[in-house]
Amino acid sequence: MPQYLLTIYQPDGDPPPPEVMGPVMAQLDALNREMQEAGVWVFANGLHPPETATVLRVAGDDVLLTDGPYVEGKEHVGGFDIIEARDLDAALHWGRKLARVLTPLPIEVRPFY
Repeated sequence: MPQYLLTIYQPDGDPPPPEVMGPVMAQLDALNREMQEAGVWVFANGLHPPETATVLRVAGDDVLLTDGPYVEGKEHVGGFDIIEARDLDAALHWGRKLARVLTPLPIEVRPFY
């Protein structure tokens, strides 16, 4: 069955306070359980802030390491889900559910090769 990446984009800056994040995380946990029960869930996780990233780039015979994100932006990848779905329409179904839980964050749905 094809796999899809559901990428969660979030704005830079501090996360919302616990009284806002608590209910969102509870809804996200419920959605992850729903995906597991439906047999589409493969893996999901959040990421540390972009400033914790290290970028590696080949320069001649060396590999240079740079702290921070590859590109500067107002949004960054904050987390992701990997799901198995019969087709793009089925993956979009789960992407819509994720977008509703994480409103107003955009969700990108992209198939793996």
